[in-house]
Amino acid sequence: PAKDNLAAMMTRYSETGASQIMVEPVPGNMVNQYGIVDLNDASLNAGTSATITDMIEKPAINEAPSNFAITGRYVLSEHIWDLLAHIPPGAGDEIQLTDAIYQLCLREKTEAYHIIGKSHDCGTKLGLIQANIEYALQHEKYAQPLRATIERIFADLNKDKRHLQLLKTV
Repeated sequence: PAKDNLAAMMTRYSETGASQIMVEPVPGNMVNQYGIVDLNDASLNAGTSATITDMIEKPAINEAPSNFAITGRYVLSEHIWDLLAHIPPGAGDEIQLTDAIYQLCLREKTEAYHIIGKSHDCGTKLGLIQANIEYALQHEKYAQPLRATIERIFADLNKDKRHLQLLKTV
C-alpha cells in the first residue's frame, strides 16, 4: 500500500494543485506525541484528502483539534523552497520543514491525505524494531523463518518462567 499511497497523493496533487500531507489516526491519549492537523471537523477516510486549516506540533491532549498525526510523507508545491529559504531557524537552531509547511498551509490550499494501511514511527528504537518485525513477517522470504524464531524465543521464555517458579517453591 505504501507505493499506492504516494501515487494517490501525487495524483491528487496533479488534479487539485493542493499539497498533500500524509496523516494517520492515533489514539487520543497519544496526540501530544505528534504533529496534529486540524481539518475543521471534516471527515477523513483512508485514501481520501481533506483541507488542513491548522497544524499543531504536539498539542496538549485536551487541545488537539483531531487525532490525525502527520506521518512525514509529503507531496509539496514548489513554493515550499521559497518558504524554506526565508524561514528563521527553529528548534535546535535549524531550519524546520514543519515550520515551512505551516506557512504553506497559510498561503495555499494544503490537504491531509489519510494513509491506506499504517505507518511506523521509527523515531524510537522500539518503533524501528516493531517496523522491521512487521515488514519481515509480510516478506515471502523472511516470514516463516522469523515466525519460527519468535516461537522459539517465546518457548524459551516460558521454560525460563517455569524454571524460575520452581526455584521459588524450593
